Amino acid sequence: MQPQSFRFRAVLTGATAFTLAAALAACGSTDGGNKGDSAKAGAGKGAASATGSSSASAASSVPGSSAPGSSAPGSSAPSSSAPGSPAAGSTSATATPVPAAASGKVLMPTGPQAVFGKARDTAAGQIMMTTLAGPKSGVSGKVWVWLPPEYNDPKYAKTGFPVLTLYAGGQSAGYNTWTDNQLPIQEVDADLAKQGKAHPFIMIMPVQNLDSNEAKALECADIPGQPKIGTWMAEDIPDFVRANFRTVKGRDGWGLMGASTGAFCSAKLALQHPDKFKAAVPIDGYFNPDSPLWKGYENDRQANSPDLLVAQGKADVRMLATAGGANAYEMKLVKAWVAKAAAPLTVEYYEQPGGKHLTTDFKKMIPDTLQWLTKNLAGPQSD
Repeated sequence: MQPQSFRFRAVLTGATAFTLAAALAACGSTDGGNKGDSAKAGAGKGAASATGSSSASAASSVPGSSAPGSSAPGSSAPSSSAPGSPAAGSTSATATPVPAAASGKVLMPTGPQAVFGKARDTAAGQIMMTTLAGPKSGVSGKVWVWLPPEYNDPKYAKTGFPVLTLYAGGQSAGYNTWTDNQLPIQEVDADLAKQGKAHPFIMIMPVQNLDSNEAKALECADIPGQPKIGTWMAEDIPDFVRANFRTVKGRDGWGLMGASTGAFCSAKLALQHPDKFKAAVPIDGYFNPDSPLWKGYENDRQANSPDLLVAQGKADVRMLATAGGANAYEMKLVKAWVAKAAAPLTVEYYEQPGGKHLTTDFKKMIPDTLQWLTKNLAGPQSD
């Protein structure tokens, strides 16, 4: 792979400026984890203002500035046992395509029900894990799942929930950093949901690679001759989610977010599959595929390049792209990418004051990114 500093390709578009909520959550000072998403590209301190420009169409509203825009959780429904509770035994699953319901706002799970093991407990409930064998891709990999507290509340037994898929930094082979206490997004979401500031999201956290060697990075794509991880991400995982959990019908309740390498994945998949995903938040990302596995497949590489996809004007999705204000190279890269966005795509830019490419700084943005996603995705729905 190219050096980490070259993994930031980004851009700017349009003319509407905004500032993110100034008070980011105060978090710990530990640097990023040892799994690849702490900064390798250094940057001197330099306070940067939080400005942005939204690309193409009209910009969406300021992140974190109001309560959820879509229907709020709480619609009552008859009691029943909720699918998705962890079960003992084997932790494997096979995704099966689930046909869309003919009418209504909620898709009830149709199975087969996966078997989950407990990965760990959080203050906001268990994180579960299973191994998903994707029938469409042929890929088998780990997937972690967190259900918000509301999901298993009998009041919401017939309520569908929005889905947020989270991609990690680094190689993410056998792990996902959104599942540990470095990035406590589950606790933050549960707290914000209680306050009416964020949707209670079903959170899906897959691995992104099958090998820890960066020379074998799959970049969330179907690279010729390699495992079809792109199909696994875009087809098998959504099928698995719909088979096991109550979700919102259609793409309006489906969002993506990732940091560093995960930012690349979230931007690419949203741009390639606007029929499946409505919004994405690439945090401090790069946008030009650079895996050595693309060698000899330049046309395929370009077809999987967010740097090119952003300007094609084919994706009606909303994005919030961030950069750390202490990293001049990263800011330039992300602003350049945002600037290329063509309607109907809308991209907003946020510059984290003094932010570095560190897990600790990604952590500080969790409250505001969740509130931005809430404003741009449908909330829990009931028929």
